[in-house]
Amino acid sequence: MPIAHPVLATHGGKFHCDEVFAYAVLRLALGLSQPGLDHTLLRTRRPELIEQADIVWDVGSVFDQERGRFDHHQRGAPLRADGTPYSSAGLIWRVYGERAVGALLRAAGAEGFSAAIAAELDGGLVRRIDEIDNGVSASGPVKRDSHGLAALIDEFNPCWDDPAANGPAAGDDAFLEAAAFAGAVLGRRVETLRARHAAEAAVLAAHERSEDPRLLILETGMPWKNAVFTHELPVLFAVSPASNGNWMLDTVPPEPGSFEQRLALPEAWAGLQAEELARESGVADAVFVHVRRFVGAAKSRGGAVALARKALAGAEAVVQA
Repeated sequence: MPIAHPVLATHGGKFHCDEVFAYAVLRLALGLSQPGLDHTLLRTRRPELIEQADIVWDVGSVFDQERGRFDHHQRGAPLRADGTPYSSAGLIWRVYGERAVGALLRAAGAEGFSAAIAAELDGGLVRRIDEIDNGVSASGPVKRDSHGLAALIDEFNPCWDDPAANGPAAGDDAFLEAAAFAGAVLGRRVETLRARHAAEAAVLAAHERSEDPRLLILETGMPWKNAVFTHELPVLFAVSPASNGNWMLDTVPPEPGSFEQRLALPEAWAGLQAEELARESGVADAVFVHVRRFVGAAKSRGGAVALARKALAGAEAVVQA
């Protein structure tokens, strides 16, 4: 049963990315807003205060998730499967990450993506926080990025000559600012992944509806190539609307990042536009075909689909000949 007004504790003084990020995750997962309003935040190293807290992370020398203890500095602290030590961010994420992601996805009704997105974030963003905080990586020496999240969080700490750097509440306000920043970064990352998963689901559904598995027709512009490669779809052409009102006809490269095409648009169309392309292709509202034959357009959905089908038919005729 949720605690009505939980007491959350981490260490005081200078803060780092792992405990800041962990606090942002806890607030999301537990549905908390501001300290003092619906929870108490203690930044302290006093054992008697730490002992009374409901959830403690990055301090206390104890890991016991049943008791809400998530420190990683002591001997015997948890390791990832490959031996990478957890930071407090990783330990908190193991328990609360999926719930935090679900909270971010709730407004869009996309909680179904929570598990997949939480796992992906754990393998990327959260793991990186663990590696930098511990200075250990299974892939080799850890190098800090001066523009990465950990470095940006560090810059929220008061400077040495700032009065806020001293005293019993040193850095407390800055910690909350840093947590708000970390929460915003997490929110944007989750939204990006949500959109990618939603696009993948839409692409798979559109392909399932297609009369020709080689032709993907999307009623809304979206990233589609990742789904084609991930699910090994036999797509040769994709049709989708562009922001300028035209409908695009895209070819598919043989592999991600390639400048080649599984099937290029007809050579006779290369570099043609408007009336000239309409005469050559037989599609009245054809707009253009790139000289490199990897993309084209028509003014209507029907026109773009017609271009795609003519290109497919032309390729079949060449094979049969």
